[in-house]
Amino acid sequence: MMGAVQQEGALRAFLDTVDTLVEDFDLIDVLHRLCVRSVEFLDVAAVGIMLADPHDQLHMLATSEESERMLALFDAQSKHGPCQGSYRSGEPRLDVDLSSDHKSGGYAAFAEQARGMGFVRAHSLPLRLRQRAVGALGMLSTAPRPLGERDVRLGQTLADVATIAILQHRTIEHRNVERAQLQNALTSRIAIEQAKGILAERWQIQVDESFRLMRAYARSHHARLDELSRQVIDGDIDTDGIRAAGKR
Repeated sequence: MMGAVQQEGALRAFLDTVDTLVEDFDLIDVLHRLCVRSVEFLDVAAVGIMLADPHDQLHMLATSEESERMLALFDAQSKHGPCQGSYRSGEPRLDVDLSSDHKSGGYAAFAEQARGMGFVRAHSLPLRLRQRAVGALGMLSTAPRPLGERDVRLGQTLADVATIAILQHRTIEHRNVERAQLQNALTSRIAIEQAKGILAERWQIQVDESFRLMRAYARSHHARLDELSRQVIDGDIDTDGIRAAGKR
């Protein structure tokens, strides 16, 4: 049986996601919250969600932490880590040993980068749509112990929740369209990254702090992160208001 803490965490994650699926919602924000909740009750230290583009290349869409180093690490995970194998096979890739290059199972470049941030194990679960994968959920551990069976089952359930959110977003935004139009979600992520960088440089703060301030402003003004990001990029918004919203 799943432990009480895991049960409560899983229920919170489900409720958070279900609450967004009844109307228009901010996909990036939903997936970010799902990643954060996953770290809270899974035996892992970091979680990222990757989505495949029309050319079968994975791209990082959301992570549990928005620091530059973490984003770079999950970007490397999407290109050179076990998430690629999980996406292409549709099967989990668990307990990849990052402690040395020769133990990493062909992921030496990613393993070296992950070790530099204190991670010693990597795991990946597919985002599955029926019999095919549309992306992957990556997990990183700072402890050398294997991922437990309960965590694997719960992690796959969370990956399935992420898939539902992504596909529901596609349905709301573009009904009766093909998988290729998931590209819109990736485009939104690019805009958010650009806006984060602009604000971080302008205010001389870390990019994860600029992301937090953007989220606070978007929520308080019932705005979408991607729309707010494009306003920042185009200079169509007074950014002092964004900073002030995060301090309330």
